[in-house]
Amino acid sequence: MSSESTSLARLSMSLPAGLFRQLDMMVAERGLPSRSQLIAELIRHALAEHESLMRPDEMLAGTITLVYRGERGRVRHQLSQTQASYLKEVISSQHVVLEDDQSLEVLLVQGPAIRLKELCDAIRRVRGVQQLELVTTTSLLPPLHDQQAGHHPLNGAPS
Repeated sequence: MSSESTSLARLSMSLPAGLFRQLDMMVAERGLPSRSQLIAELIRHALAEHESLMRPDEMLAGTITLVYRGERGRVRHQLSQTQASYLKEVISSQHVVLEDDQSLEVLLVQGPAIRLKELCDAIRRVRGVQQLELVTTTSLLPPLHDQQAGHHPLNGAPS
């Protein structure tokens, strides 16, 4: 751990009483040890969202979660075609069949913020998609392949 990750800075803030009670309730419901932990999580989420809006070339990693109606495989086929257009960004996907001819799919993605937004927009255009949410982080996956041929990406040893 670096000294930067272990150092802390204090933040003092004032909130309306009702919002403060809701915050404390959320901390308790999640079983968190402190308000600070919840506030840090909320800030990280807001910062990642801000990065995706303000810096479209910023590399982000995250998930796209979608729910859609099966409609005899037509929607799944269109989603597969859409994902094929974003092979560099879609790292993996997991699909599960839900009740009432619905499916849940989670895509693990990484790439420039603008490409992830374009992917989400393309998925939203598929008729039958009912819900879609992109959750991102500025923390990235380690490189899957080293650019130097024959070297392992994590330790530089030949593979």
